[in-house]
Amino acid sequence: MGIRVKPTCSCTTPTDNRVPVRVRSLPLRDQAGTIVGAAEIFAPDRDAPEAARRIAELEELAYLDALTALPNRRYLQSQLEQRLGELQRYGWPFGAVLLDVDHFKNVNDVFGHPTGDRVLTMVAKTLELATRPFDLVGRWGGEEFLAVVTNIDLESLTAVADRFRALVRTSSLTDTPSPISVTVSAGATLANLEDDPESILQRVDRLLYRSKEEGRDRTSVEQPG
Repeated sequence: MGIRVKPTCSCTTPTDNRVPVRVRSLPLRDQAGTIVGAAEIFAPDRDAPEAARRIAELEELAYLDALTALPNRRYLQSQLEQRLGELQRYGWPFGAVLLDVDHFKNVNDVFGHPTGDRVLTMVAKTLELATRPFDLVGRWGGEEFLAVVTNIDLESLTAVADRFRALVRTSSLTDTPSPISVTVSAGATLANLEDDPESILQRVDRLLYRSKEEGRDRTSVEQPG
């Protein structure tokens, strides 16, 4: 039996502070070589806080959009699944709002992609500031954003989507040769017990397309059957 190193654990100091330590176990043998006990050596694990910090950073990066710093598609999908579980178990209602920046290709073509990225960041910040503390908005991909809105009915969900649109419409980049502003179109729906994430996303995508067809900068809402 050789030296055995245990995983990092925490010990309490006389001041009641928890300190990460690494533990080494050594066998104690008698003259015949029989193991009669063991000794453990505790040493501070100074690398543990840094390792924990790096793990937290990697976890955060896995769920954040690099451009806007909003939750990304992966995280939004996990939240849809979680909200559906709560709806099915407890009856807690929620809805989804899919928003798309109108004529965003024109922004990139006229002002360039770096300015287009800044426009997306502006829209992201506007939506984030307009979101209630217990709701979530993230970047779904490209120029699309998805909001997951909890404890809501259809009328209130429509109001949330319209508030998003109004605030984006009145936002602008002003440190450019001329102010740049955009609008967003929205599709919104409540979830029902028969839904899965894919059916909700298909529904809001279809409703968003309806808003685009009907002139943009508007909200299309549907009560699921």
